[in-house]
Amino acid sequence: MRSPLLRTVGVAVTAALVQLVMIVAFSWPAARVAPRDVPIVVTGPQAAAVAQRLDRVSPGAFDIATRRDEAAARAALTDREAYGAIVTGPSGLRVLTASAASPVVAQQLTALAQRLVQNADGQAPRGPTSAVEDVVAADPDDPRGSGFGALTLPLIMSGLAAATLLTFAVRALAWRAACTVLFAALGGAGVAGVAQNWLSLLPGPYPAVAGVMALTILAVTGTVVGLAAAIGRPGIAVGGLMFLLLGNPLSAATSAPELLPQPWGDIGQFLPPGAAVTLLRSTAFFDGAGAAGPLVILAAWTVGGLALQTVGGLRGRVEPDTASDREPVLA
Repeated sequence: MRSPLLRTVGVAVTAALVQLVMIVAFSWPAARVAPRDVPIVVTGPQAAAVAQRLDRVSPGAFDIATRRDEAAARAALTDREAYGAIVTGPSGLRVLTASAASPVVAQQLTALAQRLVQNADGQAPRGPTSAVEDVVAADPDDPRGSGFGALTLPLIMSGLAAATLLTFAVRALAWRAACTVLFAALGGAGVAGVAQNWLSLLPGPYPAVAGVMALTILAVTGTVVGLAAAIGRPGIAVGGLMFLLLGNPLSAATSAPELLPQPWGDIGQFLPPGAAVTLLRSTAFFDGAGAAGPLVILAAWTVGGLALQTVGGLRGRVEPDTASDREPVLA
């Protein structure tokens, strides 16, 4: 039998390790934010020269494509094919941004505009300087996207908390699944209402925004409920680690996937938090452009959660604590 001293030391060391993991998980992606193959487009008579200049000024920072004219460049932004565009012409350079896609990238492109018009010797530019136009702007009440970025963490945490509550309070598989769906529907409607009507963080049609919120909640809560049903109480911890410590920092809610260290930025888009952020941006600001991929990912997680619940029911492991003789809240 372990001595109290060994148990005390073991608990303290474990808690310290968990703390370190949490600090690294949340701080490391933010500390390593930098452009990495960020998609942008260039157009106009000096497009090739500007692309070469970009490679020299910021090597590896941008994935540059050429468009035939300014209209096509603007379409690339509204279709979520690029984060920004550089339009060249007789009057100088103009930079088009889409701060709704990422305020951080928009700020970086704005700062880059002045560097692009400098002479090769580093002197101040002669002639017209660049102008910046925000083609798809963030919500005017949240221009820096701070409020939008703050939505993800409470959404995931509340989904995990609800999954824990449902797992322990509702024993019957059918009732637990029904409660999960009801919670997602109510939660999606409520969060969308607060985000749009009170906090004014998101534009777009309310039913679509509420649907994205509900699907996100269903993907997170349903998966954790399914994990608990399939493997017992450790499933809750697995879900928390996967969605809170991994998914949330890699969601790019306050930046962009291309700004995170790779391949982690791409991995984050295959987890519910990252997929939810991308889908919410597409729904609220871009009329659904680029929504297909994250929609499929969230749907897949939802179906996976349902499958896990079914597996748990077939294995007779719906009750997370089989040794408990407590009466069920819902039979």
